[in-house]
Order: sequence, then C-alpha cells, then structure tokens
Amino acid sequence: MDRSTRDHELTAVEICAGAGGQSLGLHLAGFRHTMAVELDRDAAATLERNLSRLASAVGHPEPVVAVGDVADESVWRPEEHKGVSLLAGGVPCPPFSIAGKQLGSSDERDLFAWAVEAAGRMQPDAVLLENVRGLSMPRFAGYRQAVLDRFAELGYRADWRLLEARDFGVPQLRPRFILVALREEFAPYFSWPEPTPVVQTVGSALYDLMAANGWPGAEAWAKRADRVAPTIVGGSKKHGGPDLGPTRAKREWRTMGVDGLGIADAAPGPEVPTDFVPKLTNEMVARIQGWAGPGYEWDFGDRKGRKTATYRQIGNAFPPPVARAIGLAIASALRKETRSASDHGTGSQYRDEVYRALREHDGFVSLAGLRKALGGALGDSEIERRVEFLRRDFEIDVRLRGGAPTYRLGEWRAFRGQEDHARHAAFATGKLRSRIS
Repeated sequence: MDRSTRDHELTAVEICAGAGGQSLGLHLAGFRHTMAVELDRDAAATLERNLSRLASAVGHPEPVVAVGDVADESVWRPEEHKGVSLLAGGVPCPPFSIAGKQLGSSDERDLFAWAVEAAGRMQPDAVLLENVRGLSMPRFAGYRQAVLDRFAELGYRADWRLLEARDFGVPQLRPRFILVALREEFAPYFSWPEPTPVVQTVGSALYDLMAANGWPGAEAWAKRADRVAPTIVGGSKKHGGPDLGPTRAKREWRTMGVDGLGIADAAPGPEVPTDFVPKLTNEMVARIQGWAGPGYEWDFGDRKGRKTATYRQIGNAFPPPVARAIGLAIASALRKETRSASDHGTGSQYRDEVYRALREHDGFVSLAGLRKALGGALGDSEIERRVEFLRRDFEIDVRLRGGAPTYRLGEWRAFRGQEDHARHAAFATGKLRSRIS
C-alpha cells in the first residue's frame, strides 16, 4: 500500500479479535479492517458476519477473518500486511489477571511480546493492544519496560494508560490496561482520550429490556439497580455455564437485584412477582458491555442452545465505546490533526528504572551500583523486591561478590516466536487451546 493511499484511508489488522467489541469501536472511529484473526470459531463466525455487513454498508471489500492460533504461520503472516495503518488486538489476559497466578511470560498463553514482534514485521503506523488491569501492577514493571524498549528499537514511541469503561459512557467498571505505540512521525500528535462519562446506571440502561415482557416489578427493579455494574467476566471453555463472575461480583449484583448465577433466556413476564430477583439476558449483558444505541448494533447469532457460547463472546469483549474513543485519538494522530500538549511515550508512571539499570549495565552489578544508577531514589530492600519480580519474567544471573549478591540481566522468557519455545509443544497437545480465553 503506497503512502498516498494511506493518507486517505485508515486500515486495520486485528489479532485475538474475539467477537468484535474492539472491531466495532475501530470501525466507528474510521478504520477499515483488512484482516482479523481469532482462535475461537464461534467468535470468529460472529466477527465475520458483522464485519462483512459493515464493509458492505460502506462499499468496502470484505475483510479476511482467519480462524486459528495467531502465532501459527500457516494461519497468517504479519509481513504480508506491511503498510497497514493500525495493528490492534486484545491478547490473552490470563497471564496477567489478578484472579490467576500472574505467571506473565512464564504462562504459555502470553502473546504480548509476540504481538510487539508482529508489529516489527508489519511496520504499521500505530499499534493498539489492550489487556487486564493486572498488567499495570508492580509485579509486571520489568515486563512493561521490556515492551516499551522493544518498541523504541523498532522506531515507535509507546506508553500505557489504565482506562475504565465507565468513563466512556459504559455502565460498567471494566478497567483495561491500554498500550498505544506510534511511529515517531505521528507520536507528537497523539493525546489519550478524555473521559466522557454518561451518568447511566444498570437500571436506567436496562429498564426497557427488563420491562419488555410486561414484568410489573421492572420500574422498582430499575430504581434499585442504581449504580454501574461490576466487571462482566466472560470466562473460558473450561468453566461450566455462564454466570456474572466470582463470588464478590455476584454479591454486588445481588445488591442491585440481579441473580448472577446464570443467564436468562428472556426478561420476566407479567405473571412474575414484583419482588422477583431476575437474571440478565445476553441482550442485557451486551448493552452493559457497550453495545447500545444507533451504530452499535451487533448480531451474535444468539440461537437456542448457544446461550453459553454467546455469553462468553460478549463477556470477553472490549467495550466498543472505549475502543472507539481510543481509535479516534489514534486516527487524529495519524492525520496529524492537532499537535498534542503532552509528549507521548515519555515520563510514564509505568516504567521500571531497575530493569533499565540492569539492561544498560555491562556485566554484573551490585545493589550499591544499582542504587547509584538510580540516583538513590530506591533503597536496597525495594531494589531487591523489584529484582525478584524481574526474575519471574527474565533470566537473572546472581553471583556473590564479597558475600554480597550481584546481578546480571539475561534473556526475556516471553514468547516472541522462538522455534524452541515451550508454547509450541503446549499448543500442539491441545491443552493450551482449551485454556485460552
């Protein structure tokens, strides 16, 4: 794709695309998908059906939806998509989830570092990757810094931001950790989207759906459901039927008059008592995820007997209004519309100077040496704590010198496409496929 074409059209390739929450948001921000890759066949079918409809409505070619492991070279090859405006995706969350073991690069499902290398092979103008809040925690400071440093080597300025869906008109908490990387040419024009909250509660968002079948308790229920929802949890195939999350979330749902132990086929009818505690339908969950209002229509193919599969597609999605807000900010930067007052990619609170000090030191370095390199900003105990975090994602050589430990930073364990990485064997057995959500 030559430069003149790129100046007039914003294109996107999306990986780990799910059922299309991010896809819809990016479409509404002005991006045209040329390709999307998704492992789950149900989600891929939903994605293909809707992206085809959107493309047809504006006279664009239908995008290719590839089904399979995004890191499998037989499914797609990133270098065949050079020149695309945006590489976007939501790589697997379990390696970073607070609800899990937070194994990071030691988790064979981790694809974040691989996605960075895919960007290097594709050379898009911008990259958008989203994940769970857990990636923002101190445990992953070194991992985050390695991502930023690698993007810098590839010619991008990258930074992170923790955004909450409720700040973008979605009646749900849903914090997501977002990475945006832009080529040096475009980085000075990027500004993170400003919150544009719409005061909307679960009750006000869902009243019409809850009252659709004539339930006399709908109005009182809507008044009780007077706050935003907890984070919707889609779960994975290894779990049973759908529900609205862990025990703590279910308790919160109960205080709003919602039974979180499953998903209903329909809203309550006129014969149901006013004090009944209803379950949500998939249509209601989709609205809480941000599929609401003109332009946000989405066909999940919610057929009888497919309720659980549909719920997982909705529950694992990235809320479209949040994706749209970020997409608009990226599109503005790629068009160089307004030079930003901030300097994207500098001064981030999510950096890790201990990692940087180790990386920049030639050979082994002592605690005293690290303390000096950091200008005395951290004490020995905090430096040791950071090093222990680093040892979970990187090889760290330790030697005693005069009875005191010295450290040398080794290889990053993250999967970046290495032929001898353990991820290949795990995926080949089928065990990894069933654990990816």
